[in-house]
Amino acid sequence: MTFEEALKACNLVAILRGITPGEVEAVGETLIAAGWRIIEVPLNSPEPLKSIEKLVKRFGEQAIIGAGTVLTPSQVADVAATGSRVIISPNANPEVIRATRAAGMVSLPGVATPTEAFAAIEAGATGVKAFPAESIPPLIIKAWKAVLPKEIPVLAVGGVTPENMTAYSQAGAAGFGIGSSLYKPGTDLATIAERAKKFIEAMRAA
Repeated sequence: MTFEEALKACNLVAILRGITPGEVEAVGETLIAAGWRIIEVPLNSPEPLKSIEKLVKRFGEQAIIGAGTVLTPSQVADVAATGSRVIISPNANPEVIRATRAAGMVSLPGVATPTEAFAAIEAGATGVKAFPAESIPPLIIKAWKAVLPKEIPVLAVGGVTPENMTAYSQAGAAGFGIGSSLYKPGTDLATIAERAKKFIEAMRAA
């Protein structure tokens, strides 16, 4: 499954910040059963590379596993060694983008302005992450979409809820990163399953 296929199947990215290697497979299984196809483990989680490796080994055929909060080219290399295929960052560092593409991986840097978005695309970004979406309303995404290359997906991340997904979709957002409203350390599997289902329903409605 390619990143594009996964995004088409379910345009939601599960951001599991703070997850531990001991719980990651059970949470991954819960999300995949609910229909999610892209899972991100941020590198500021405990033993993130171990969690990513476990997800890749167990679910690599069913889902795209990525790393988030990737800030340096050396971190890109560490993540590439796990078999992960997506690098997601809160910022747009051209060196990180170039290292990601050189490793044959999908690059999704965070941007907050059209200037940053175009610079990221020039460096080779596969798509861009509008971050934090709380401060980038749908109206602004719509304006970005009018000028950015059509093939570059814009994902809204940060403050996305089942209630505001339709507005972002109508503005042209191709997908959504969902963090603490889906998973926080200590959230039980039943709650994660319920939230995962609500987001899937909202995605279909959007």
